Amino acid sequence: MPSSSHDLRTLAGQLLTFGFDGLELTPALRYSLKALQPGGIILFARNIESPRQAHSLLRAAQKLSPIPLFRCVDMEGGTVDRLKNVIAPAPAVQDVVQCNLRALYRAHGQIIGAEVCTLGFNVDFAPVLDLRLEPSLSVLTSRTVSSDAKATAAYARAFLLGLKDAHVAGCGKHFPGLGEGQLDSHHALPVIQKSFKSLWEHDLLPYRLLARSLPFVMVAHAAFPQVTGDATPASISPKWITTILRKKIGYNGLIVSDDLEMGGVLNGSTIEQAAVATIHAGADLYLVCHNLELVHRAHEAILKEAERSTRFRAKVELAAQRILSAKRRWPALTRRMPPPPTEAAINRLRQKLWLFSEETRLLTNAATLKPSLR
Repeated sequence: MPSSSHDLRTLAGQLLTFGFDGLELTPALRYSLKALQPGGIILFARNIESPRQAHSLLRAAQKLSPIPLFRCVDMEGGTVDRLKNVIAPAPAVQDVVQCNLRALYRAHGQIIGAEVCTLGFNVDFAPVLDLRLEPSLSVLTSRTVSSDAKATAAYARAFLLGLKDAHVAGCGKHFPGLGEGQLDSHHALPVIQKSFKSLWEHDLLPYRLLARSLPFVMVAHAAFPQVTGDATPASISPKWITTILRKKIGYNGLIVSDDLEMGGVLNGSTIEQAAVATIHAGADLYLVCHNLELVHRAHEAILKEAERSTRFRAKVELAAQRILSAKRRWPALTRRMPPPPTEAAINRLRQKLWLFSEETRLLTNAATLKPSLR
């Protein structure tokens, strides 16, 4: 069990990773970091004005925490690129895989990893493991690899190694798979009518193949009635998180809910209910990515339920134990923050990104032309 030096409030804080507005530590944000002692924070484009400013913000937040933070970002390239305006645009997954050159998969992870590490991040919520299927193309666009699960896993395995080369921990998302989802879970709950057999053979195959390679798995706000018998989102489903992901697949890394402020879960519950439900279902940590009032409400709900229920307290302690163990063992999390980025270092990154983008463009064009030349 966790060390007795950590009280229940500290343990409950480790389960929380939150986002906020602004470019610096306001008094309200300082209070939240000190009071909640979260396991991590996440920055978005709204928090990033320049490389040095982002690094300063992350460093200031870390100084307020006696335990290393998950310093998180969603950075995939393409449509999900939080750094394109402060460094340079990174190619989308589709730009890379269309080159038909697997060596570029790891290089994609390396260049994105170098970007985020230079700014002070140690966790990147990427890559996407959702299959590239017709129902979700309008939602996921260029973020997915292929309709073939093995091809998706091959890209993800190499991308994760590239992140690891840059001292960044990656995350497979969005378990169990949004490939058949027609709705954007930011706004509504996708209901996917697919049998478990079909999911197991296709959508879940990347998670099965990569179970030992994924530091984090992010669970989606999507319902699978043919599996659970109801419209419960996977992110708060014990069957999906504990029975299938933990026990049947055998995943031993960290399980994180997608943002609990998203409509896919919050349309059907309060933030308090969602936070308690995801931990009860077996998640280790949860995201609340914007509203500080909701952040505090979610944290207090976890704490109160742990004080009320010995069974739930045991779940909180086990999740905190996994998190604290990861923070002691993972090189990405045990390393000290890099020094503030210099203009020369950022210019080198820009040059590498430009060269990588140009290489992917030329190779994609060549791959497109090949059939017409036969």
